[in-house]
Amino acid sequence: MRVLIVEDEPELSRQLKESLSDAGYAVDCASDGEEAHFMGETEPYDAVILDLGLPVIDGLSILEKWRSAGRSMPVLILTARGSWTERVSGLDAGADDYLTKPFKMEELLARLRALIRRSSGHATAELVCGPVLLDTRQGKVTMDGRAIKLTALEFKLLSYLMHHADEVISRTELTEHIYDQDFDRDSNTIEVFVNRIRKKLGADIIQTVRGMGYRISESDPDQEE
Repeated sequence: MRVLIVEDEPELSRQLKESLSDAGYAVDCASDGEEAHFMGETEPYDAVILDLGLPVIDGLSILEKWRSAGRSMPVLILTARGSWTERVSGLDAGADDYLTKPFKMEELLARLRALIRRSSGHATAELVCGPVLLDTRQGKVTMDGRAIKLTALEFKLLSYLMHHADEVISRTELTEHIYDQDFDRDSNTIEVFVNRIRKKLGADIIQTVRGMGYRISESDPDQEE
């Protein structure tokens, strides 16, 4: 999952990026409204953490521009304590949730997980596809109750496919959502990660849809296409 952090306080931005990266997200950062607006318009994010008090263009204006342009990614706004008018304005402008500064990082991560789950149609923190269970809170994967050890990128790829179960996801889309902007992306490595996951979870877990991409089913997949 790929997240954009829009925060002009360098230390807070650093802390957010570090915590989200440790939690398994691909993370990009913007420090002013103009940069944030451009990145949100041109890059496919699974969620955005948006501070409202930004230089150049304020966060509320950015949010309104994104929504007017049809950008539907979940947005969690950060507001100052006591600024209830900001929270109301943000929600009315299209934000999905808000968090008041100062906040606990654990709460931000929980709210972010919930936003991403809901946007992909999942109600609980545990995603299940056949015998595979992915716990978004703990960052763990089990198969028939047995713990499976995945690398960070293998987990990101599997998590994205399971959040979008029964959808065909192209290599390009996977590349865009498991790597951050600064990473040297190569869509050819996606097949490598898919094959590694298949070795650990079984060859039929991830199906190849020829010429289109990959799919993982909520029910037990019988065979590749």
